[in-house]
Amino acid sequence: MQIDEVKEPIIAVRQSQYPLDNKPEFLLVGRSNVGKSSFINTLIERKNFARTSSKPGKTQTLNFYLINNAFYLVDVPGYGYANVSKEKQKKFGLMIEEYLKNRHNLKKVFLLIDYRHKPTEDDILMEEFLKYYNLDIVIIATKYDKISKNNRLKQDKIIKDTLKLEDNLEIITFSTITKKGRSEVLNIIEDSLR
Repeated sequence: MQIDEVKEPIIAVRQSQYPLDNKPEFLLVGRSNVGKSSFINTLIERKNFARTSSKPGKTQTLNFYLINNAFYLVDVPGYGYANVSKEKQKKFGLMIEEYLKNRHNLKKVFLLIDYRHKPTEDDILMEEFLKYYNLDIVIIATKYDKISKNNRLKQDKIIKDTLKLEDNLEIITFSTITKKGRSEVLNIIEDSLR
């Protein structure tokens, strides 16, 4: 799949603000600082289109990026960031839940986890939350290039065991530096659009 056109995101905090064109959507969820903006920028091959920040917790809305006038990548606030108040975290949770309950055009959820670390309690809860809604989940392990070749098998096992993944569930390892995983993600999107 070639990315030819990307529109500035439609920004929403409630259902009445979501796009109305019923195009397929692909949701991105993950911890604050897992690299969702970098993931988007790598997929669409644009530098800094999705604003990256060294300060976690920057995304505080649902951002709908229209790609090739065919589908949306939907970025939501990251979870697990200590400096965001409990009240705001609850608000983010309700915002995401409202989205999940009401989007019939949601094709897949990309759950981004940090490849360098054991999945957190929040990652496990998010995966269980998505499974509860019977959503089609793809695990994306970001920052793959940061782990040495010798430690990758061990890291794969830690992630699979922690998330209790079945053997047939694939983890896509992703690197914004080497572009590893980009074509696999685009193929998944393309297959879902057929």
